[in-house]
Amino acid sequence: MTFDAFTDALDPAHFDRPEMAKLAPAAPLTHPPRILLLYGSLRERSYSRLLTEEAARLLTAMGAETRIFDPRDLPMPDAVPADHPKVVELRTLSEWSEGQVWCSPERHGTITGVFKSQIDWLPLEYRGIRPTQGRTLAVMQVSGGSQSFNAVNTLRVLGRWMRMVTIPNQSSVAKAFEEFDEAGRMRPSPYYDRVVDVMEELVKFTLLTRDRRDYFTSRYSERREASLKAAAAEADLSTIAMAGTTPAR
Repeated sequence: MTFDAFTDALDPAHFDRPEMAKLAPAAPLTHPPRILLLYGSLRERSYSRLLTEEAARLLTAMGAETRIFDPRDLPMPDAVPADHPKVVELRTLSEWSEGQVWCSPERHGTITGVFKSQIDWLPLEYRGIRPTQGRTLAVMQVSGGSQSFNAVNTLRVLGRWMRMVTIPNQSSVAKAFEEFDEAGRMRPSPYYDRVVDVMEELVKFTLLTRDRRDYFTSRYSERREASLKAAAAEADLSTIAMAGTTPAR
């Protein structure tokens, strides 16, 4: 391959031409898709929690393994060290997951602080890895009034920032207090049907991408940066070694 058509800025050593053959996993995973679900309200009758629990039931029926994180007792970001038990629990679940569901109430036209705190505790880099990069994501919201999409739009921005594969479909449940019975189960409705659609799509995208996550998240800029850092570190070690063997004068 020649690079005559490229500018001198391109480093051929780290350029990768995407090909279908590279998308074939060496050994396809066989365990159930692992889905972490987060919600954004601490109310006793939290509709974001009820919707999240409904989503978890559907995911389980579709063959996925689910975990729901309880945000109670999670401290505000930066208020405690990262070894706080709830922070460790959240980060461990994020590492475990292959896909996630984020569900927030809409409050003052955006997501709640309860939900944002959970995302703020998930850094882009943790113990040398990215806890969310390449994982699939489905976004949902509940509203007390008419249907709105402010919260899901914000969740999509967060998902992109966290380098997640956010699926096209989404759920926005209006007048959520009318959509759940006394037992906390979602009533049959077009809103419920949309939740089924979203969870089905999430499982499909997770199965499609999880075997190929390393390839999907390999980036030219990061490969080149890592190579430059390694070369610089090696040069520093060589300089130190040479200095240690230089005869004293």
